[in-house]
Amino acid sequence: MSTPSTEPRPTRPQRGEELTLHIDSLAFGGAGVARHEGGWVVFVREALPGDTVRAVVTKRKRHYGEARLLEVVEPSPDRVEPKADHPGAPWQVMPYEKQLEIKAAQVEDALRRLGHLDGFEMLPIVPAVEQWRYRNKLEFSFGTDRENGELICGFHAPGSWEDIVHVEDCLLQSEKGNAARRAVLEWARAQGHTAYDRRTQLGELRNLVIREGRRTGELQVRLVVSEGVEIEAGSLNAAVEADSLLITEIDTVGETTAGGTTERVAGEETITEELGGLTFRLGGQSFFQTNTEMAEKLYAVTADVAKLQGWERLYDLFCGIGTIGLSLASRSGEVWGLEIVEEAIVNALDNAKLNDISNTHYFAGDVRTALRELVEKAGRPDVVVVDPPRAGLSQKVVRRILEAAPKRIVYVSCNPTTLAPNAAQMVEAGYALKTVQPVDMFPQTPHIECVALLERER
Repeated sequence: MSTPSTEPRPTRPQRGEELTLHIDSLAFGGAGVARHEGGWVVFVREALPGDTVRAVVTKRKRHYGEARLLEVVEPSPDRVEPKADHPGAPWQVMPYEKQLEIKAAQVEDALRRLGHLDGFEMLPIVPAVEQWRYRNKLEFSFGTDRENGELICGFHAPGSWEDIVHVEDCLLQSEKGNAARRAVLEWARAQGHTAYDRRTQLGELRNLVIREGRRTGELQVRLVVSEGVEIEAGSLNAAVEADSLLITEIDTVGETTAGGTTERVAGEETITEELGGLTFRLGGQSFFQTNTEMAEKLYAVTADVAKLQGWERLYDLFCGIGTIGLSLASRSGEVWGLEIVEEAIVNALDNAKLNDISNTHYFAGDVRTALRELVEKAGRPDVVVVDPPRAGLSQKVVRRILEAAPKRIVYVSCNPTTLAPNAAQMVEAGYALKTVQPVDMFPQTPHIECVALLERER
């Protein structure tokens, strides 16, 4: 008969209650972690390790809660003055060296604590080339100023789906991109356009997507509007200098810039960007790494750990428009790309042709169901490169990769908490996690990419 625990239960404050908390660490995703009386864990956004803060409880669960920061009572020694009022740069209150230290530690912690993995080499994090104005693509939201009713354009306030923080100079974007955003906003105000309201489902303008070729200087501006909204294309074209000017109509209530119907207003359907000596055409909804300079670093790491000698059959899973596979084609015997989005496969084929690369083959299909067929068609891979979305790989997709039995698996991850269980499943099946290389693609934010190498041992 077990003895009842004599430890006191954590005290759980009520929603709306104000607490004074000392922040001990940062959780993955960037929230500060504190412990209330009895050990109840509280996650506080925008709080740093070493801060003493006053915060109000917004969510109350049995073992943890969430709280909104009200005041930094005593700042952490690591806290610095922010450079910009920018909800998209929450870690700018930390010195960059501290950001790198925490990101590297979080990758290692996820692998050891969540994946129960050990024996791998944790390589030093690759720092960003630029700490500000590094993004080649940004998605802005339209909103309405609560005080004067004026149309604004910026980002969602942290934790809010309806409050928009207007941004005058986005320090994650180039001056050229900022000028284009301001031009669109001035045009929209002059035309009397209103922001779409998800509560009432009324309003015209939803989002503004600005993409820039960092190497080519080409600019793409895509205005996302509600279905049936009429836009005076001539005046918009006159107001904005862009190499590609697009309008996308969306009919969903939820906020998204994907899907819908896209019409070219002026210029070309695509812009070009150069990456690692290759040229890529980017459509309005093409996926492309949003930090060109660091994508080159990321793919260089991928090439190094893949250890290609020029004869291997390489599988590029979740290949998108082909950036990774095409960058590795000259080192491989043949590349086979698989991607569920058919438009991306069309882009990959076009990009291979654009770069005179003839040893790549691309197919549209769900990795979960199409990988077996690919193995039958192409033969077993020597190396698999996989670059999944943030949710990582399902157990079934991992099993399909293990069935293909590559010698090496190069896992490019944007989320170490999903990499960890995926890698653990591979290790259990006979692979060894050899190296992990974090790469800082997104300074001033908690996001972190890494490249993991797994080699088959049995």
